[in-house]
Amino acid sequence: MAFGGGTTVCAVARELAPTAGLTVVTNSLPVAELLHGLDAGVSPAEVVLTGGVRTPSDALVGPVADAVLASFHVDVLVLGAHGLGVASGLTAPNLAEAATNGRLLAAAGRVVLVADAAKWRTAELRTFARLEAVDVLVTDAPPPRDARQALRRAEVEVRVAPAG
Repeated sequence: MAFGGGTTVCAVARELAPTAGLTVVTNSLPVAELLHGLDAGVSPAEVVLTGGVRTPSDALVGPVADAVLASFHVDVLVLGAHGLGVASGLTAPNLAEAATNGRLLAAAGRVVLVADAAKWRTAELRTFARLEAVDVLVTDAPPPRDARQALRRAEVEVRVAPAG
């Protein structure tokens, strides 16, 4: 399993952390710290931190992270995005972060995007994936109408998480 960076992704990692026997690959310092701090009886068997250059959101990105991720294969990736749009897809605010997110996606068999409703219609600097790259979108409110149609065409399963 892999986790990208961001506060929403870290919240998902916190919920999944007690699952015994997970091997986790992440470029997120908060996710690595969270999993490292667990009791030995419930922590994943192994946490692999990619290395790289630290972003303001505490993700490790750039050539080092990309090189590490190029040889990995994970069953499931939990990923966030700074922006989402029907035309723009999944976007990130800087080039290195977008490239590393692309490497995470390439390593994943299944992609779960976790993004709150405020991310829709926010286009950041660079697109790192189209909506078709996502298998499941978990969000806090139904997407806008045009987005729902695009997600349906892209065969993305949408799950609206309950409040709290």
